[in-house]
Amino acid sequence: MEPRGGAQKPLLERESELLAIRRAVDDVRGVSDQGPGGATRRGGVLTFAGSAGIGKTTLLGEARRYAVEHDCTVLFARGGEQERQVPFHVMRQFIQPVFAAMAEDERRKALGNWRSIVAPALGLAAARKGPTAPDPQGVRDGLDWIVTQLTVRSAPVVLILDDAHWADAESLAWLTTFASRAEELSMLIMVACRPDEIPTDAGGLSTLMGRRGTRPHELAPLTTGAVAQIVRDALGENADDVFCRECWAITGGNPFEVVELAMKGRDRGLKPHQDNISQLRDLASAVRGSGLIERLEQLGTSTVRFAWAAAVLGTAIPTGIVCRVAALGEAQAADAIEQLRAARILTVLTSLQRKEVVEFFHPLVATAVYRSIPPGVRVAMHGMAAQALIDDGHGTTAAARHLLEMHPEGDPWVVQQLRQAARDSFSAGAPDAARRYLARALREPPEAEDRAEVLFELGSANLLHDPVTTINQLRTALEEPQIAQGLRESITYRLAQALAHTGRLADAAELLAEEARHATSSRTRLRMQAEQFKWNAVRVDEENSPARSRLLAQFAKRLAGRGLAERHILGMRAWDAAMRGEPVATSLEFAEQALDGGMSWTDQDFGFEVPAVIAVTLMYCDQPGRAEELFNEGILDFESKGWRGAHLSFVYTLLGYVRYRRGRLAEAEDFVRNGLEIANRIGHDIPAQWYAIGTLIETLLARGHLAQAEKVARTYRLAEGFPRAIVYPDPQAVWGRLLLAQGRIEEAEQQLAAAGRRLDLRGTRNPSWSPWQLDLALAQATYNPELARATAAEAVARARAFGASSVIGQALRVAAATTDPVQATVLLQDAVSHLEQSPAAYEFAHALIDHGTALQTIGDPHRAAEQLYRGMESAVACGADALADRARTQLASAGLRPRRLHSSEKDTLTVAEHAAARHAALGLDNAAIAKELRIEAPAVSELLSAVFTKLGTNRVGLRRALGV
Repeated sequence: MEPRGGAQKPLLERESELLAIRRAVDDVRGVSDQGPGGATRRGGVLTFAGSAGIGKTTLLGEARRYAVEHDCTVLFARGGEQERQVPFHVMRQFIQPVFAAMAEDERRKALGNWRSIVAPALGLAAARKGPTAPDPQGVRDGLDWIVTQLTVRSAPVVLILDDAHWADAESLAWLTTFASRAEELSMLIMVACRPDEIPTDAGGLSTLMGRRGTRPHELAPLTTGAVAQIVRDALGENADDVFCRECWAITGGNPFEVVELAMKGRDRGLKPHQDNISQLRDLASAVRGSGLIERLEQLGTSTVRFAWAAAVLGTAIPTGIVCRVAALGEAQAADAIEQLRAARILTVLTSLQRKEVVEFFHPLVATAVYRSIPPGVRVAMHGMAAQALIDDGHGTTAAARHLLEMHPEGDPWVVQQLRQAARDSFSAGAPDAARRYLARALREPPEAEDRAEVLFELGSANLLHDPVTTINQLRTALEEPQIAQGLRESITYRLAQALAHTGRLADAAELLAEEARHATSSRTRLRMQAEQFKWNAVRVDEENSPARSRLLAQFAKRLAGRGLAERHILGMRAWDAAMRGEPVATSLEFAEQALDGGMSWTDQDFGFEVPAVIAVTLMYCDQPGRAEELFNEGILDFESKGWRGAHLSFVYTLLGYVRYRRGRLAEAEDFVRNGLEIANRIGHDIPAQWYAIGTLIETLLARGHLAQAEKVARTYRLAEGFPRAIVYPDPQAVWGRLLLAQGRIEEAEQQLAAAGRRLDLRGTRNPSWSPWQLDLALAQATYNPELARATAAEAVARARAFGASSVIGQALRVAAATTDPVQATVLLQDAVSHLEQSPAAYEFAHALIDHGTALQTIGDPHRAAEQLYRGMESAVACGADALADRARTQLASAGLRPRRLHSSEKDTLTVAEHAAARHAALGLDNAAIAKELRIEAPAVSELLSAVFTKLGTNRVGLRRALGV
């Protein structure tokens, strides 16, 4: 068994591993025992574990050869000990060879809409300029899409990763999550690593190695028989048994050491007899550790320096750069390469760019050489390597890992390069790497006038990852004596965000108030006051919410919407008016002023919160279509910039909330589950998760899926505590509604009443925002109808004060449940009239069925049947299963047979609907589908809505429904 670079030899004592490889490759090819076509393609994950030199690389080399010979597309990469801090180093090895073989137009097509997001990470384009950068999840999603398309186009695909324990964190994060899709994509993933060297922060790799409870193939040392065969192949068949056994004892059966020992013996002309065992032991000491270094030193100063430079630079480095770092001329370098190749230390390969590159014969050799370099020389060589890579056009990211190894000396050039590397890493979606570079730049240290800016960049880098650290760094930045006013303001806004994200909303507002008092510009003060309004508006512990509302109203009167700060204040005023139940016209007026002139969803300083609350305000004001337009703009904005974390989770959830309010419950559930899935990937107990949990429970209850709603509440421990920030729908009110649906009346009343007291203290009186009063009235009606009527009457009055038809109709429907049947029919007729003019289809169906039931009770069967039929069909269209069943039951009890549903519900899909459905089933988002079909994103939503209604499914079940 020879390591890389050796001649092809049969693999000894690896029969079971080779059989597993061949079977796995045959499975992914769709080849059964009966030959091609006898089985479907089946992918999976195959892992190998073992110590250094045990033969993992040779085994994967055999797998690579077998896959290529059998017409598989092979994506290969190897982790590097020196490159593990270079973000996406492994991913670039996987992808760049494939794209290098493509023409430019083909490459652009293969990258699709993800080009601007993933190309910098893959080294296929320069880092993009500007303040926004994709988040890691967005880049991983883009890589998912690209590899998926590549797999579909170039199947069967075998992806091989050697030395995975040295893979960079960004590539590992992608691979360990993508591996779960290998089987469905008919991709074979093979991974080899040293289990004892898996980094502590690479838990995903450990999970991958033991995926689905299976153990990796653990490579064992060779037996004496296999060692004897290797020795006799190298030194002659006359090698005696004692000599061969001593080779086994010296090497422990490690294949790399056995082969190296045998090769050294052959080079020395060693006779393989027991009389020469003492010489054998001398040779063995030269194979590894200090013996290897002594052998290297015997090759001469120039050769040693070349080997040191290669060890510092890492794998696959052009020989010209190695020469520069080693400070050798061409002739000296050529001589050094020849000696190192003959000594089986280095080998020379040809890169994709047709350049000669050097690579160590085995990672064990590279490690030994690197550790032998005197510390002072090693640091100096890292500095020379950084300069050489930048001069050769490899960019600051390639140089940055060398800069990390240098001693801090206050060099402005080093600070400049590290900051640029951080910006490039941000653009590539690698914020962890950016943090490393900026932390090192701070230790250099930067010049006094640059220190605050570096602290600001570092604090911003930590915002989503470690907001507590961000707070400390940004506070330190504010204390710097040399700080420009514009930078001070930017730091203040970012620090307020960090405080808010850690639940310290009061501290955020206090900081902004303090900085506003010292601001010299009226525009700056206005901007800071806008931020104060935003964070105070979501504080549960705000001491005087009504006073803040009055101040906000006074501000808004004086503003005309000039600039984002003014429009944000106007947007907050629109939302505040809606929450407090002021007339619909007031909210709409301020919302229109806020939107006039545009409002970005991805402005990192202003945030996305205000555009989101304006959209929600439009929804409460019975304009869900416009709300959806805004949310679709947000989705397109986020996805185009690769923001697929908390921001996208919020927008998907809120878009689902709009669909819920419109009564399109299956679609609502689909959107909210998508939002919750994204939130779950980010973390637990975060605002994005709370929004999704509450909306999903309300949607499931409307559909009549009580058991599923209970499961969601139990999974996320809804009853164990509520967030400290304002969340809609209100979590405590949602919990009360769930208790009511479970029949736990007393507990439901307690929770709903507590939620009501808290919201009333804030002046939040609009039942459209939180219908706690309506649910409370239903709970009270079970034991005290008079109290229930009073509660419902108050809710109706608040709804009429607001003036949206949807909430008036809902309040009237609930009020009817608290009174006698005759009065109920009058209230329900009024409710139906209001809801018929509103977009609230589910509430309309509910009111129709309640009205039909009440009419049946007072002896008016003909009108009752008409309303029940209408309500049943509306409930079915909404996906409100329990409500539709209730209508059928009422019709059956009256001796009426439910009519067939309108045939349109079962119509076959149109060509456009089918195209949109198939793209959605394959995992494309709405923006990507819109590009594929060359239509607008809102049109995609409408097409998919029709599909979900006709097929009776949602996005989750679409693949099964279409047979994809």
